[in-house]
Amino acid sequence: MREERGMSLSALARLAGVGKATLSGLENGTRNPTLETLYAITAQLGVPLTAVLSGPAAGPVVRGAAVSAILLEVFEDSDATYELYRMLVAPGPEQLSPAHQRGVTEHVTVFSGVLRAGPVDAPLTAAAGGHLRWTSDVPHVYAAVGDEEVAASLLLRYPRP
Repeated sequence: MREERGMSLSALARLAGVGKATLSGLENGTRNPTLETLYAITAQLGVPLTAVLSGPAAGPVVRGAAVSAILLEVFEDSDATYELYRMLVAPGPEQLSPAHQRGVTEHVTVFSGVLRAGPVDAPLTAAAGGHLRWTSDVPHVYAAVGDEEVAASLLLRYPRP
C-alpha cells in the first residue's frame, strides 16, 4: 500500500511518527502494531483502518492503551467507507488517538458506563444511552469516567477522496 502511493519507508515512518524499524517489522509481519500506530499509519496513507487489518470472520480485535475493539462490519456507499466496532474502554488509562485523514467522523453510542471522548482540546461526555459525534481529523481521546468499564459502539465514517 505504501509503495502503491510512491512513499518510501522513511517518508511514511516520519509522517506517521513511528520508527522505521517498527514500520519495517509491521510490513514483514514480525511486529504486532498498537491501535495508535495503526491509526497513525492509515491516516498518512489516507485509508480506513480496515484496509490494513485481516483476521477471523468474527472481525479483527484491535487494542490500545485503554480501548479494545472488535470490527463488526465494513460497508460502503457512494460517498464513504464505514467501519462499525464493538468497543470496550477500560477504567484508568486514556486512549490517545492521532488525527485521521481529513473529514473522518466518529460516532459513539454508549451502552454502559460513562465515556469521555472526542478532540483532545474539547472532549465530550456521555453516559449509557448517550451518543457522541466529532470530526476526528484532529488528535482525540477516549477515557472511562470513574471505575466502570465502558461498553459502546463506534462507527467511523471515511469520506471518499
